[in-house]
Amino acid sequence: MTIKTALTYDDVLLVPQKSSIKSRQNVDTTAKLSKNISLKIPIVSSNMDTVTESRMAIAMALAGGIGFIHRFCNIDYQVKEVTKVKRKQNIVIEKPFTVRPNNTLAELKEKVQEHNCHSFLVSENDKQLQGIITSRDIVLEKDDTKLVSDVMTPKSRLITADKNISTEKAKELLNNNKIEKLPLVDQDFNIQGLITSTDIIKNNDNEKAAKDAKGRLLVAAAVGVRGDFMERVDALAKAEVDAIVLDIAHGHSTNELEAIAQIKAKYPNIELIGGNIATAKAALDLIKAGVDGIKVGVGPGSTCTTRTTTGFGVPQLTAIMNIAPVCRQHGIPFNADGGIRKPADFVKAMAAGADTIMIGGQFSGTEETPGPLISYRGRQYKISRGMASLTAALSRPDAKENINQITPEGVEARVPYRGPVINIINQFMGGLRSGMSYGNAHNLDELIQNTEFIRITNAGFRESDSHDNEVL
Repeated sequence: MTIKTALTYDDVLLVPQKSSIKSRQNVDTTAKLSKNISLKIPIVSSNMDTVTESRMAIAMALAGGIGFIHRFCNIDYQVKEVTKVKRKQNIVIEKPFTVRPNNTLAELKEKVQEHNCHSFLVSENDKQLQGIITSRDIVLEKDDTKLVSDVMTPKSRLITADKNISTEKAKELLNNNKIEKLPLVDQDFNIQGLITSTDIIKNNDNEKAAKDAKGRLLVAAAVGVRGDFMERVDALAKAEVDAIVLDIAHGHSTNELEAIAQIKAKYPNIELIGGNIATAKAALDLIKAGVDGIKVGVGPGSTCTTRTTTGFGVPQLTAIMNIAPVCRQHGIPFNADGGIRKPADFVKAMAAGADTIMIGGQFSGTEETPGPLISYRGRQYKISRGMASLTAALSRPDAKENINQITPEGVEARVPYRGPVINIINQFMGGLRSGMSYGNAHNLDELIQNTEFIRITNAGFRESDSHDNEVL
């Protein structure tokens, strides 16, 4: 038996190249997530239940990346999280929230809390427009028993427009009439959508955001491969999720290949990302099955113990290098999931051939992650856990095993509070841009083409970090 050597990020360095790049801000970090989805930055937030729900997905998309909303919740909850992202920023809200004219203000306020929305169109049948009610109509109203019809702006006083109105014309109507909401209706006054001044401003002010063709933020969501996974796919497709990722620990399996075939047969145009895998053969099998993207990584995550529990896995840099030629040959982008601890790891992953990277551990503890802040010995923390950890396994909606039957492949951890995630994104992107300048790479393809790796010793690794001083 021949035993091969496999490497990870700390085992190598990149050799500097003669560079014609005058400023690291001049490099292009545009990347492919899947066949038909491009991102301004090649970073994805992990589909862990302690990392990505709607708040993280919104922050990621606004920064130019994308978030993968986890699947460890019921279907309705996951769909609501996807919907929150899709409604956060768009020129036309195609399905605006409505209330009935005979709803009380108390019922209206419940809907405000449920949808985190402060303006509602008024309709008896969710079809024909009868008025609009906004926070300005109720901010000083003390009587919650009053009806919506008592305080709304009625149909007769509304400024409306046709659904095909241009953005420029809509801006003109909003400005000239000093209004913030422009309902879109047909000739019978049936609701066709809603344009808000806030959404127009957000779209104009944030050109780097990752958006779909309608100006809405991009968002992806995870599904499994057993049980009600097709019901979840149906619901996510209806919610217009931009990509679906198959989330299982061992993606090179019959279960996954059958799930890919089933999903693609019903939704041939949906962007489907398969994983997790660690070999070229696995990549080829997933590509033949019909995926639009691949997720690479078996065991490198900060809360994952698959390798120490099962003995299986491939160090992440070698896994990337094994898979890159296959994906390049077939035009399928792939994501390097796990093992990214510092910006240098990010640069090495991209130089080795990854199209995007996924971050979980380094995003844990940020403001946008789910879960409350906890205090311990005068410091603030959040909880992070691997999705094969004991508590994660027990908390799943479809959990069938009891505690004695579970063999954990992950851990739970207390992570220091790290503030807004954009700070970490900026740190990693700054490292990537600097790395591209050292590699004379004007874009990510050139980074791969110009890359020269060298293997280093433990002494070289120690030399690479600060040493022989007391760090302040």
